[in-house]
Amino acid sequence: MPMAMRIAHEDDVAVALSPLEAGDTVQVGRDTIRLRDAIARGHKFAVRDIATGAKVHRYRAPFGVAMQDIAIGEHVHVHNVKTALSGELAYRFEGAQPGVAGESRHSFRGYKRADGSVGTRNELWILPTVGCVGRLGERLAMKAEAIAEGRADGVHAFNHPFGCSQLGADLDGTAAILAALAQNPNAGGVLILGLGCESNQLDALMARIPEGRRDRIRTVRAQGESDEFAAGMAAIEDLLAMMATDVRSDVPLAALRLGVKCGGSDAMSGLTANPLIGRMADAVTQEGGSAILTEIPEMFGAEGLLLARAESEAVFNRLTQVVNRFKRYFLDHGEPVSENPSPGNIAGGITTLEEKSLGAVQKGGVATVSDVIDYGERITKTGLTVLEAPGNDAVSTTALAAAGATLTLFSTGRGTPLGSPVPTMKIASNSDLAARKANWIDFDAGMALTQGMDAAAQALLDRIIAVASGEPARNEVNDERAIGIWKRGVTL
Repeated sequence: MPMAMRIAHEDDVAVALSPLEAGDTVQVGRDTIRLRDAIARGHKFAVRDIATGAKVHRYRAPFGVAMQDIAIGEHVHVHNVKTALSGELAYRFEGAQPGVAGESRHSFRGYKRADGSVGTRNELWILPTVGCVGRLGERLAMKAEAIAEGRADGVHAFNHPFGCSQLGADLDGTAAILAALAQNPNAGGVLILGLGCESNQLDALMARIPEGRRDRIRTVRAQGESDEFAAGMAAIEDLLAMMATDVRSDVPLAALRLGVKCGGSDAMSGLTANPLIGRMADAVTQEGGSAILTEIPEMFGAEGLLLARAESEAVFNRLTQVVNRFKRYFLDHGEPVSENPSPGNIAGGITTLEEKSLGAVQKGGVATVSDVIDYGERITKTGLTVLEAPGNDAVSTTALAAAGATLTLFSTGRGTPLGSPVPTMKIASNSDLAARKANWIDFDAGMALTQGMDAAAQALLDRIIAVASGEPARNEVNDERAIGIWKRGVTL
């Protein structure tokens, strides 16, 4: 394995693939570079002299501005490079990129739903309208799990603290997410628990769900029942009886709805895990399926790469609106748009938000951007959809599931046990993490450095097909499932 990697000749930096010492001689392409500083794995060093005020490039794009002269072989990080991000920007449409989808060459075994969608699981989900009945849902799930064997793949309650003391768009967002989750193809049955006096009223929530999607949904209003637990169990028994007839069958890969996400990134994420996930997004969309890319703040500085792939001017304009609206969200709260990367990201070698974004958008591969949807909306098109949501892991993975993702790929360079309502496969950016946290990690993207990206892509696609067909992801084995709702307003 090489000691360091530079993505393109235009780049001003290379990334150390293993710890390097000051004085080491490193071969980068045709150049031989003697290091002036010790360089930790995943951190960058200059491959050419960089003048004060000059843009510093990685991934063929600028990721910051030099705060001082940087000599060849010096460590390049937060001490000598700063962000160039500020506020909202104006964008110009340069032309459409039509989508291309071929025949589906791969398949998995999924659950066909009446509306034509396909689930990778056949689970019963319990969703509370308000946090007051969240614990009731958890108690029902524990009881129901004992009677679900042979009739469902599992019973899961998704507690949350919201649904009351919210106003306007904030309340609307909570209702939209819950209504969308109730329509995920992985939920063969859904019990929606209401209290009765909450702001997020049960009847209004149900009105958000089309009539054709309600046959597998049951509701219980706790204040209206003499024994809400018994009423909940009766509704669960009814749903399980229907779900018992559901069976897996062969379906094309085009039926998969793939969510893509990154969390706890390091400088290796943009070299291994994220481009590998991009290969998977391309594999699914090229066979006529859907991929969903979110985390709008982690597109700042790299949004041009996505805008250049917009299917139409309408999609282009929609994406610019969402990006600028998210920047305005930061600015209206008195925060800079560049308040990222996190401490863990910085420790892993990421210097600015632009650098993080340039690595993060690779999860969308090279697919045409076919649609842009708001937080709480569901996908309606094949190809790559950009979904409005923040970078927070719990919130964004929940938004992906609500949008319709039936399996999510989650790259990480730092590691996390977090899971969402759907299988959440953790893709480690480096082999050390994969070995240390084998109980968390589903796939080691570090093999891309030792065996090549093509071999890694084939191995990951095989693993995705296995998980989509029923093999449990690590978050499922560990019973790591939760939802996070984006809280944007005042609390009464």
